[in-house]
This record gives sequence, structure tokens and C-alpha cells, in this order.
Amino acid sequence: MCPSILSADFARLGEEIARVERAGADFLHIDIMDGQFVRNITFGPILVEAMRRLSSLPFDVHLMIVEPLRFLEPFASAGADHLIVHEETVPLREAARAIRARGLKAGGVVKPGTPIERLIEALPDLDIALVMTVEPGKGGQPFLEDSPARIARVREAIDRGGYDCLLQVDGGIAEETIAEAVRAGADTFVAGHSIFRAPDPEQALGRLRAAAERG
Repeated sequence: MCPSILSADFARLGEEIARVERAGADFLHIDIMDGQFVRNITFGPILVEAMRRLSSLPFDVHLMIVEPLRFLEPFASAGADHLIVHEETVPLREAARAIRARGLKAGGVVKPGTPIERLIEALPDLDIALVMTVEPGKGGQPFLEDSPARIARVREAIDRGGYDCLLQVDGGIAEETIAEAVRAGADTFVAGHSIFRAPDPEQALGRLRAAAERG
């Protein structure tokens, strides 16, 4: 499970991170938005560096920005463990090699409207294949109906190629939808509102994990 910090209460950021870490989060997912590739603006390497001092969790950094290659080194230096880039902004295989050259895990992602084949083609160079199950740029959106079919196509390609690659999903993940993603073949789940906007984020993360295990 990968709680998305975008949905956390930033007035209590240290406490929020500590709660999901206690609850057994696998990664902390960090959405970087520049107001150009997507409408919203979030934060940059300075805040990632500050969060790095608060947590030992692996940082799963999703670069929703127009020039990701310019910022690989700043985010690597700030403490990212994984860097995920969009095919719509840069050739994924080129970016993955540049990320791996910095000793980090490389992720690739496409928007819901982009042919999933573009992600599949990059699998030989990826450690993480991210299937967006909402439009990127805003939390709290509903899970898109065609997502399971797209996830299943990536799962089949990973298995056929024998790639050592996580299949991550991001968007609209809740107890009601995580089972659909599991059945389609996903193994790593990003969730924001359903964890941090719940009355008890630790219990919410536990319920999501249980729902995923039931499949």
C-alpha cells in the first residue's frame, strides 16, 4: 500500500506520515505537479527533502511535470527512491535509463487517454509500471470503468516478458475498487482520500490491505 501524501493534512504532516508508517505502508507516494502538465501545483524537492527527515519509508515520487529530466537529480538528492515519469512528456525508456543511472527505481506512466501500448513497450526498462485509474492532477476522483482492462493488458505483458516490474495503480482506490484492481493484476496501490480523509487513517489503511488480500 502506498498512501498518497497529497491528501494528508499538511498542518500535521509529520504526524500524518508517522501514522501510515505505523500502519505498515510500503511506500509513501508523492505527487509533484507543476501547473503545466496538470492544472494543479503541489511542491518541489525542498518539501521532499523535509519529508525525508521524517520517514524511513521508500519515497515513490510521481513527476507530473513537463520537463522531468531536468529534475531527476534534484529529486534524487532530496531523497526519492523511485521516480515515475509520464510518457506524454519524455520517451519512457530513455528516462528510465537516466533514473536507474542515479541508483533509483524507474517508473513509467501514461494518462488514461493514452494508448496503454506505450507503457507496455517500455516494460523492459521499468521497475514500476503505473496505470492511472483517474485523470492525473487532482485527488478524490472516481475509479475509471475501463481501468481493469488496461491493468490486465499490462499484467499480461509483464508476465509474458518475465519482467521484474511492479504493477501500480493510482486513482479512486478504495475498499470497493481495490478488489477490481487486484483481480485485473495490480500488485501495488496508491490511495489518498480513502486513507488520509478517513476518521482513522491507520485503520483505513488496514481495511484497504485486507480488501486487497481478499481480492
